[in-house]
Amino acid sequence: MDAIMVRLLASGDTALVIEFGETIDREINRRVLALADRVWDAKIPGVIETVPTFRSLMVHYDPTKLLFNEIKALVEAMLPTLTVRHRTSRQWTLPTCYGGELGPDLEHVARATGLSEEAVIARHSSVAYHVYCIGFLPGYPYMGDLDPALELPRRETPRLKVPMGSVCIAQRMTGIYSLESPGGWHLLGRTPVRMFDVRRERAVLLAPGDSVRFAPIPREEYDRLAALADSGRLDLHSTELQS
Repeated sequence: MDAIMVRLLASGDTALVIEFGETIDREINRRVLALADRVWDAKIPGVIETVPTFRSLMVHYDPTKLLFNEIKALVEAMLPTLTVRHRTSRQWTLPTCYGGELGPDLEHVARATGLSEEAVIARHSSVAYHVYCIGFLPGYPYMGDLDPALELPRRETPRLKVPMGSVCIAQRMTGIYSLESPGGWHLLGRTPVRMFDVRRERAVLLAPGDSVRFAPIPREEYDRLAALADSGRLDLHSTELQS
């Protein structure tokens, strides 16, 4: 490990948190994911789950089978030899209808950034976004890194209801609302692809480390794909990448 500060902290009596530095950074996030793989591959008796975030990993354990000092010592021993190895991730292309009723904040974002609506769409859809973590709602992806020209603070007044599938931005992040929810991010458009669907074998579509691109589509195509998604017949495939 190089000069990134690493801290190991107790979270209640059933979890250990390992923090890497204090910034949101792809390299730091890759270390988080590398440690998650290492802990999980070790098959430590008593470890229940690993939960990666932007810059930290939470390891949930059963305190009747594993003590805090034991899991802390095991993880500490992994850190000096932790390497960010190539890992298989998935690249997704998500059809997205921008603007209009489905993207009510596109006009505002264009005015606030001094860009045309077409330029906002072009910049947002030209990036391969890194999925840092999943949270807030089941399947909700926090993705970066947004084009700096589109960087805006969250809305001053959050909406009480944001529709499922809404593609949004705030600060240097972009996200997709996996369920209808209150929210304060700027809504650029909507994808018919469901981030969370219990009818699938894997209910949560995206995973930390995945790569996502947005492909602009017209409203007619969105409506067609949304009907397929509603019936559980929207077939979407990813491409495996070595990252």
